[in-house]
Amino acid sequence: MEYNNTGIATSPVGWKSNHSHSHHHLESQSHKIHQHNDMLPSTSILLIIIPIIIIILLIAISLLIVMLKRIQSAKDNGISSKSRSVINNSNCMFIAHSTINIHSSPEVKGGCLHGGSSGQMPQSKLRGVQVFTYKELEMSTDKYSEANVIGNGGYGVVYKGVLTDGTVAAIKVLQREGKQWERSFRLEVDLLSRLHSPYLVELLGYCADQQHRLLIFDYMPNGSLQQHLHSPHKQSKNSLNWGVRLRIALDCARALEYLHEHTTPSVIHRDFKCSNVLLDQDFRAKVSDFGLAKIGSDKINGLISTRVLGTTGYLAPEYASTGKLTTKSDVYSYGVVLLELLTGRVPIDTRRPPGEHVLVSWALPRLTNREKVVEMVDPTLEGQYTKKDLIQVAAIAAMCVQTEADYRPLMTDVVQSLIPLVKTYSSACSSNSFRCNTTVSPRS
Repeated sequence: MEYNNTGIATSPVGWKSNHSHSHHHLESQSHKIHQHNDMLPSTSILLIIIPIIIIILLIAISLLIVMLKRIQSAKDNGISSKSRSVINNSNCMFIAHSTINIHSSPEVKGGCLHGGSSGQMPQSKLRGVQVFTYKELEMSTDKYSEANVIGNGGYGVVYKGVLTDGTVAAIKVLQREGKQWERSFRLEVDLLSRLHSPYLVELLGYCADQQHRLLIFDYMPNGSLQQHLHSPHKQSKNSLNWGVRLRIALDCARALEYLHEHTTPSVIHRDFKCSNVLLDQDFRAKVSDFGLAKIGSDKINGLISTRVLGTTGYLAPEYASTGKLTTKSDVYSYGVVLLELLTGRVPIDTRRPPGEHVLVSWALPRLTNREKVVEMVDPTLEGQYTKKDLIQVAAIAAMCVQTEADYRPLMTDVVQSLIPLVKTYSSACSSNSFRCNTTVSPRS
C-alpha cells in the first residue's frame, strides 16, 4: 500500500478496478441508448405504414363493392329491358331507346331557341342541328321564289333551297296560327333533334329569327307518297310498282315502330298520312311532320286525353269520338295508308258512288274475301303481284283498321309480317319471275 502526500492510502489495483467498472457501465448505457435509437425509427415507420396499408385496403374494398353493384345493376337493367321488349332484336336495328324529356321542349325568347325552365337546351341533344338566320334562308331559296315551292298546306309553304355549304334542303316556312303554330314549331325542333332514325326525315336546322319560324329538312327528291298515288299530274304508273309499294309500307311501319316501341316514353305521331310520307331518290320512305305529335305514357298504349287534331279519313274512331289517344291510333292511320297503297284511292272521296265514299268502310268487308280483294287493287299495278302476297297485305290492313283498338296489332308485328313479303319479292325479281323496275330489299 502506498500513501500520498495527504496520508491517504491509494491502491492502484482498486482504482483500476473502479475505473474498469465505470467504463463498463458507460459502455452498457451507450449500447442501450444506441439500441433504443435504432428501435425508434423502425417503430415510427411501422406507425406510418400500417395506417396507409389499412386505408389502401379500405379503398380497394370500396371500389370492389361499387363495381359489383354496377355489374348487378347492369344485369338487372338488361333483364328488365328484355322482359319489356316485344321485338326480336335480330331484326331490329335500334337497340338503344331514345329518351324524350317533354319538359325540356324549347321556347323562343328574343329570337333564340332555348330550353324549358332548366335553361338552354343541351347542345348534346341538338347534335347536327344548325341555327339559321332568315336572311341566310332567303338567299338559299332565291328570296323564296315561287319557282322553288315544292309543297303548300295549312302549315305554310315548303321551298327547295341550297344552303351555303351546298346542301340541298327543304325549307318549311310556318304560318302564324297563334299558340298552336308556336307549339308545333317548338315540338318539331325538340323531337327531331332527339330522335334519330333512317325512317324519319332528318332535321338539318331551324330559324327563330324575330317573328319568323322555319324548319330546314333533308331534301327528298321524289316528293310525297300522295303526289305519286293521287296527284292528277302523277309520274309514270311504273314508279310505284308492287315491290316499291311493299318497301314503302315496310319503311313506314319501321318509322312508327321506332316511335312507339323504341323511344321512352313512346311518341304518337297523330297525323300519319300519305302526304307526310316522303320518298328519297331510291323511293325509300321517311315519315315527316311532327307538329301534332304527342308524347305518350311509359306504358304501351297508355291513354292520353287530348284535343282531337289530325286529318279526316285517317283518324281512329275512338280518338275521333272521345279524344283518347294511344299508339293504336297511329296503327289505324297506318292501315289507311296501306289501303291507299293497295287500292290507289283516297281516304274520303265523295265523287265515288254511294257506299264507296269512305275508303275504310268500303274496303273492310272486301279485305278478307279472296275474290273481292283482287277487284279492289289499284288498276295501275296491272296485275304485277302474286295473289298470295296481296291476301297477306290485305290481312295486315284489315287488322290495322279494326274499329276496336285492342284488336289492332303492334307496329313491330306489322314489321315482322312485311319483311318476308319484301324479301320474297326481291328474290322473285332476282330470278326474273316478275317485271321489276326497282330492286327491293328490306333494311335490316
